[in-house]
Amino acid sequence: MTTPRGRFITFEGIDGAGKSSQIAAAVERLRAAGREVVQTREPGGTPLGERLRELLLHEPMHLETEAILMFAARREHLAVVIEPALARGAWVVSDRFTDATYAYQVGGRGLAEPRFDTLEQWVHGGLQPDLTLLFDLDPTEAARRLAGTGQAPDRFEREQVDFFARVRDAYLRRADAAGGRVRVLDAARPIEALRAAVLAEVDAL
Repeated sequence: MTTPRGRFITFEGIDGAGKSSQIAAAVERLRAAGREVVQTREPGGTPLGERLRELLLHEPMHLETEAILMFAARREHLAVVIEPALARGAWVVSDRFTDATYAYQVGGRGLAEPRFDTLEQWVHGGLQPDLTLLFDLDPTEAARRLAGTGQAPDRFEREQVDFFARVRDAYLRRADAAGGRVRVLDAARPIEALRAAVLAEVDAL
């Protein structure tokens, strides 16, 4: 008998949408159901990926350099963490994946979409998450939430509201084209109601 392939769940949304606070609840639910769960994030997830994350979040760079580094970190993440976990039957829960690169680099920054498509196909081909939860929130409200954290913003978080409006629009376009893989959740609702929606989607998968 072969081991059933694991499942791959990603959490997406603009900075300040509140997705990160819901990931722990999803992971807890899966572990309570007896699943092996690998919780990870992008950019990052591996020692090399975390070093690239520091560069990406804090060092100015050309747009295409940024996109290539995002996909370089992702290729390492897939090879070292995601693909081996799925092969042994584990469930992978990741804070961001390629949908974020489409939203931030194509939508927010203006990377040419054919270049994005080439990188996506090269790095992970037909592999996509089994479920993506997109936390949708008005950028003005997201900015207000970020300002209330008291943490020093990284170079993405320092972008203006119009940048995040473009990112949000790109996320929604990507969701429309994803054939049901992406579930759009209203992140403006109360935390408990949002958590219930998240857990319902996880339970359904």
